[in-house]
Amino acid sequence: MFNILIQVLYVVVTTYLIHILQFQLVNLSHCFSQLLCFSCFLISLQEKRQQILNEMRTLCEACCYPGLVEFQGAFYMPDSGQISIALEYMDGGSLADVIRVKKFIPEPVLSHMLQKVLLGLRYLHEVRHLVHRDIKPANLLVNLKGEAKITDFGVSAGLDNTMAMCATFVGTVTYMSPERIRNENYSYAADIWSLGLTILECGTGKFPYDVNEGPANLMLQILDDPSPTPPEDAYTPEFCSFINDCLQKDADARPTCEQLLSHPFIKRYLKTDVDLASYVKGVVDPTERLKQIAEMLAIHYYLLFNGSDGIWHHMKTFYMEQSTFSFSGNVYVGQNDIFDSLSNIRKKLKGDRPREKIVHVVEKLHCRANGDTGVAIRVSGSFIVGNQFLVCGEGIKPEGMPSLDELSIDIPSKRVGQFREQFIMQPGNLMSCYYISKQDLYIIQS
Repeated sequence: MFNILIQVLYVVVTTYLIHILQFQLVNLSHCFSQLLCFSCFLISLQEKRQQILNEMRTLCEACCYPGLVEFQGAFYMPDSGQISIALEYMDGGSLADVIRVKKFIPEPVLSHMLQKVLLGLRYLHEVRHLVHRDIKPANLLVNLKGEAKITDFGVSAGLDNTMAMCATFVGTVTYMSPERIRNENYSYAADIWSLGLTILECGTGKFPYDVNEGPANLMLQILDDPSPTPPEDAYTPEFCSFINDCLQKDADARPTCEQLLSHPFIKRYLKTDVDLASYVKGVVDPTERLKQIAEMLAIHYYLLFNGSDGIWHHMKTFYMEQSTFSFSGNVYVGQNDIFDSLSNIRKKLKGDRPREKIVHVVEKLHCRANGDTGVAIRVSGSFIVGNQFLVCGEGIKPEGMPSLDELSIDIPSKRVGQFREQFIMQPGNLMSCYYISKQDLYIIQS
């Protein structure tokens, strides 16, 4: 749905889930129905190894800090040489997505979002002594609560102290400060320039420089042209002042994050009632988001069901004590009873086959809202003799899983039964977590 900067690979959609559970390098067992986002890196190159180490170090040490995307864990896949970082799922996309839909962000909304961003950036500068080096709308993510957070620390550089300077040319040239373009030493003020350009673009809906003639011409504009300013007749003096302060050509003249947190543009809207959650929800297509959640949760469920015995115990985390499961005229209540019942069904499907078993093939998946926050999911498909869970439903394309076309499997010839299943999913107590409150299973043997 959204073009989030980091590669979005949902833990519940990909076969990488199996590797997470097998290697036990991510402590997520308390909540396996949590929606996560993965930032994935191949580490064959030294530069990439350093990038991933930078991001992991920053995320680990800044866990749960306001204005920074939360870190949930990491795991390594030796077969592919890939390291994946599990991050908080920011379900509102990025500010780049917001302005793509809304055209621009109103000043009161921007001011409130900016408070969190400045808190996160201040932490990076003053506590972690990091220059982010890639502040831009695509790297400022929002969730459906309206909270804005900084992501992508892969190009951040650590400074020994607050007066140290960097001398490397890394990041997105579009938002790069003049001193960085001149390849001069730079420090935290470089992020302030990038932030100023970002907020100007979000507030006006237009990037202030001409990018059509290539990066070289863009760099000349940044160096030679006056700093861009918003039109004073269309924006408040406080907004114009904020942008002007951030976009000073002289790096030493730019304010710090601490100073910007007390800027009149921030203070002006402190007492203004701004419903950030409603604003961000106005950007998100609720039907599309329901479909995403339904696919992710359902496929996660079947990945576990058809996975190895070593990860099966995690199925318990899908249920609460009030959850119910109906099958063959019986109703099971609570984590333990439901898990025992599913274990018996799974054992029968597995049989005594050393190499192959009976696995699910999801052919249809439908979803709808259930109350204000729940999701009702209906799944139907076939049981086949094989060794890998498959998805072949029209419009269902989970990343990282093979398609039927790739495997050349004739489903009708391998079908040994069919199933229909309905789940009622409800949000749990933890962020982006869901559990099954009600489940009904019907199996039809061929």
